[in-house]
Amino acid sequence: MNKPLREPYIIETKPLPERYARGWHCLGKASSFGSEPTALNYFGSKWVAFRGEESGELFVVGSYCPHMGADLSRGKVCGNSLRCPFHEWSWGGDGVCDDIPYADRIPPKAVIPSMPVMEENGLAFVWHDPEGHPPIPEQRPRRNSDYFSGEWSDWNIAEFTIHSNCRELVDNMADMAHFGPVHYSQVQTFKNIQDGHTYTQVMSGGHDILADEGQGFTSVATYEGPAYMTTTMVGSMDGREVTTHLLVSHVPVNMEEFIIRLGVMVKKDPSLSEEENTALVQAYTQMSVDSFVQDVEIWNNKVRIDNPLMCDGDGPINMLRKWYSQFYMDVADIPDNITALKEHETRIKYPHAQAGSE
Repeated sequence: MNKPLREPYIIETKPLPERYARGWHCLGKASSFGSEPTALNYFGSKWVAFRGEESGELFVVGSYCPHMGADLSRGKVCGNSLRCPFHEWSWGGDGVCDDIPYADRIPPKAVIPSMPVMEENGLAFVWHDPEGHPPIPEQRPRRNSDYFSGEWSDWNIAEFTIHSNCRELVDNMADMAHFGPVHYSQVQTFKNIQDGHTYTQVMSGGHDILADEGQGFTSVATYEGPAYMTTTMVGSMDGREVTTHLLVSHVPVNMEEFIIRLGVMVKKDPSLSEEENTALVQAYTQMSVDSFVQDVEIWNNKVRIDNPLMCDGDGPINMLRKWYSQFYMDVADIPDNITALKEHETRIKYPHAQAGSE
């Protein structure tokens, strides 16, 4: 007798409204921005970043002059303002026009968009809020004292463009099962903790790239808001314990594309020379990039699924997605259960073997 046909699972992918997350977004190393205007294509718009010649302060404003539409990223910084290359209207870092060389009166509507900017841990950030509210003080990224200690390397940062919605990246925080097939990791413990605007993954196990054979690793990764995640990892390389801070941050270009930055900061070994420490940092950075590229390959070739078919061995994907949804809601609409302290420890049924093993 023929078995009855089973209905296939229907994947749901609803159209996403054009809305970008509320929170701090990292633009890369703060030192990469100077008094020359830098064009930025983020949040479905074009922006320009520049430092004031007098104050040294970093500003980010809309890139198009409302006078006749010129691109301000092709303009010139004068003092603490940016002059348009077309008619030399001058725009302050707050977006307000402060000079028109040939006019006696500045139109009261002469204001362009601007975003709050912050520098911390050697990195530059912008605050994006679709409601237009100022930054939430308690959501400021935490200061990492290691960066300022002199005992660690500076950030080494690699950038990637991903052709997908940025939510696909954040799913990794709860996706315990992918570490074996994708990253060649043998997960031993895996725990997720949500608390307010932060979400933490605590993991231990073995790693065929970021730890020597037979050696384990531990990592604690924390999202502070929707787009800025740092990890403290202890692994090994060439028989030497290596402690690193990893940065994974993203900024949406539009609803179907985002820029992701992978940063590596390594604790220097006092028994090594400066040259040897530099070589250690470069080697570990390349290893981290090699591991990260495995994710990039997946993201660029998968589809977005709103109703993932889950099994009892998966991590808390739905808990993570509910937590993440707070950044796309109006602040007044965020329910308490989304930000309440919750912990989830995923049961490890078996060690996740290296990809391709029998």
